[in-house]
Amino acid sequence: MTLNELRYIVAVAQELNFRRAAEKSFISQPALSLAIQKLEEELGVQIFERGRSEISVTPVGGRIVEQAQRVLEEAGRIREIVSRGDDQLSGALRVGIIYSVGPYLLPDLIPALKKLAPNMPLEVEENITGNLDALLRNGKLDVIIIALPYGDAGIQILPLYDEPFEVVVGNDHHWAGRRSIKPEELADEKVLLLDSGHCFSNQVAEACPELNRKGAEIQQGTSFETIRNMAASGLGITVLPASANSARYRSKLLKVITFTHPAPSRRIALAWRKSFPRGQAIGVLAQAIAQAKISGIKLLR
Repeated sequence: MTLNELRYIVAVAQELNFRRAAEKSFISQPALSLAIQKLEEELGVQIFERGRSEISVTPVGGRIVEQAQRVLEEAGRIREIVSRGDDQLSGALRVGIIYSVGPYLLPDLIPALKKLAPNMPLEVEENITGNLDALLRNGKLDVIIIALPYGDAGIQILPLYDEPFEVVVGNDHHWAGRRSIKPEELADEKVLLLDSGHCFSNQVAEACPELNRKGAEIQQGTSFETIRNMAASGLGITVLPASANSARYRSKLLKVITFTHPAPSRRIALAWRKSFPRGQAIGVLAQAIAQAKISGIKLLR
């Protein structure tokens, strides 16, 4: 088998379409199909199950694709060694980060990282966890910053910090004078949450199961800043992670109230493929996050 054949099966696994995989690989579809068929005959297994309108990866094919990805990464490392002189802190690091963390971590992370690794700029992709997971596994991202639980046997996890949730209400809301709120009280109010594709909304719903009952009044928004402004206008209340309520983001029109102990919280972590060769880069990224002055969090290292 050749590296090109491994690239072909990875491309098909990513696209689940021979035509798109061929375009991505810059060869004709018949040539790609023939190369994969020959590889399957050589290995004596079926990597892909072909249907009339769809393609799926067989169980053994999934393991082969994962190994092919690792082989291609290791082969790519040869070029990286030459270009960097084997300096793992030289060259861009492709980082994925969930929407509910990025704006509140990056402004403090970047200055800290510049001091530790000035020759390692970040190429940042903000997205929801499901999309970041696919990009990580396909080798398009090197490491992602997500909320736990996440991962499996092929993924390395490094927990970074715990972050409590806080209630945010308008100054004229009847809770504005409260010192703390019980999670179950949220169900009696109109609650503004992120769209359901965001894991943070699921975490808030888990902290207050009554929000899942029929009749609970919930309105969704596209970002924390949109939701914050809707709360300031008096539309409802919201729940935000502590980092989103630091002094630089606070509004004079809003009041931040803590939850009663133990407050609902989330755990933020780094996740990367175990085969990723730049372990030192991951370590320095974690170190920079630990040195960043993020409001309201509890570091785990």
